[in-house]
Amino acid sequence: MQEQTLPPNRKTVSIVIPALNEEEGIAGTIDAIATEQFGQFGYGHEIIVVDNGSTDRTAELAQDAGARVVYEPQRGYGSALKAGFRAATGDFIATLDADLTYPAQEIPRLVCLLEEKELDFISTNRLLSFSPGAFSARNLLGNRLLSLVAGVVFRLPFKDSQSGMWIFRQDILEKMVLRSDGMALSEEIKVEAAFWAKLRCSEVPISYEARAGKVKLRAYMDGLENLLFLFRKRFWR
Repeated sequence: MQEQTLPPNRKTVSIVIPALNEEEGIAGTIDAIATEQFGQFGYGHEIIVVDNGSTDRTAELAQDAGARVVYEPQRGYGSALKAGFRAATGDFIATLDADLTYPAQEIPRLVCLLEEKELDFISTNRLLSFSPGAFSARNLLGNRLLSLVAGVVFRLPFKDSQSGMWIFRQDILEKMVLRSDGMALSEEIKVEAAFWAKLRCSEVPISYEARAGKVKLRAYMDGLENLLFLFRKRFWR
């Protein structure tokens, strides 16, 4: 079991993981976080799993692995993440999915990069290096299309507008207007950071793995909703 480490005299990192019925991947996701490196780099850390109404052992396994579990009854990826942001106490926030897709071990390095480059927000690009089975052909096409539209409409510096792994300074949340309670939060937070709030942003390539457990993405419905959300966001913040 990993201990939450929040020394008062250090900058701290809150890792927020939204989860809905992710018992296949949640413990492995938490275990993959390179907790010893936070201390080596001079950071404290906490791991927050937001249980979004799971009916399996997700919350129990997360607690056993050392995470603090927050419960968010309103279903939705965006609802869960925003609940995690409200619960976070760190100077920096990092996000992950609970299905072993993102390289959790990279978080300490990316927090250091954020500080070294004096950035406010780092997103990650999964589209350059992904394992077989990580994307279906349909989902890969949809990701590229949504990223192209977001880039054109908002002139974003991100090639992967749908990536769910970000590292950012906690205090920039007060500059953002995050309305989406669903999957569109992935693109909305990038639009807010780079376009509306005009923060110092960057994107770094990461590896991306096939998920553990059942796929919950509604490919056509979520894709269409995200596309429409981009246009609404352009004219209504």
